[in-house]
Amino acid sequence: MAEDKIEQLRKEIDEIDKTLLELLNQRGILAIKIGEAKRKKGLLFYDPVREKNIINNLVKLNRGPFPDETIKRLFREILSATLALQESQKVSYLGPEGTFTHLAAIKYFGSFVQLEPLESIKNIFEYVEKGISRFGVVPIENSNEGTVTLTLDMFMQYEVKISGEIIIPISHHILSLTGDKKSIKKIYSHPHARAQCREWLNRNMPTIPIFDVSSTAEAARQASLNEDIAAIASEFAAELYGLKFVAKHIEDYKHNYTRFFVLSKSFPGKTGSDKTSIMFSLQDKPGALYNALKPFKDAGINLTKIESRPAKMRKWEYIFFVDFIGHIEDQKVQETLNEIKKYCIELVHLGSYPIFE
Repeated sequence: MAEDKIEQLRKEIDEIDKTLLELLNQRGILAIKIGEAKRKKGLLFYDPVREKNIINNLVKLNRGPFPDETIKRLFREILSATLALQESQKVSYLGPEGTFTHLAAIKYFGSFVQLEPLESIKNIFEYVEKGISRFGVVPIENSNEGTVTLTLDMFMQYEVKISGEIIIPISHHILSLTGDKKSIKKIYSHPHARAQCREWLNRNMPTIPIFDVSSTAEAARQASLNEDIAAIASEFAAELYGLKFVAKHIEDYKHNYTRFFVLSKSFPGKTGSDKTSIMFSLQDKPGALYNALKPFKDAGINLTKIESRPAKMRKWEYIFFVDFIGHIEDQKVQETLNEIKKYCIELVHLGSYPIFE
């Protein structure tokens, strides 16, 4: 009787799968028609505001048993596959394959975009500015190690916009071909990953030399070539390079996150839950920074980040980068920025984009 019950339930699942397949193909046909209409009107195919609304609405409708995060991931892939029917989206990221930036790109865009690893953050900005890539993904800050200053510096050189952000948890593991700790003669790591695991390494592998490489993915690639080498890298890199775990979750602080920017030539419209990034330079006189920031307080606009970088062409002058809650289309934001401009040598709007949730 139990076997008969299982067989009946499986038949019901088979029918549901057939219906799902039919509905997915119907969705694809409609998406192709929308793509053709967008092409005629010269509109962009990728609409992050629309995608965010779709996923948020589905999460609100979800009654289980699938958790909300599973629903988000499933429909991210469906949306990615659907967009690929309209137009191939080329996305550059900081390579090689297996970096956390690679993982961030997949989580933001899904698996059906054309992903291209590049050697440097500078290359990504250049590809986006020239239109070689439609989008780029770059790290901007880590909750433990702070700001990626090179990313900020690139905004002074290239005319690109921030069209999105994604935040992913960072977890490091010791990986090798054999998974045997005794065979490890040296460890390869990116300097940031090494710093985030310093205490664990001192306690557990104090005598094993550590060599810096350009990325955690490069560390994993090196480990895949030699049984004597271990890498500090991600689970994602372990899968890509066929490595085994020597030790898991070796980061010193478990609440470790990295924020990434999505770059493009434009930014999306407002969603009602947005963030804006700007950069500005100030006259070198007392109270200049206070005058530039006070309008935010007066308008009740919440600043989420402020960072300064030396102006490369002018000695002892600085560029300030500010993130705040709101969209450039908001009247309050426009009025505030107009007030701030009175105190700035230059103010550049870097982009307005949906807050990552």
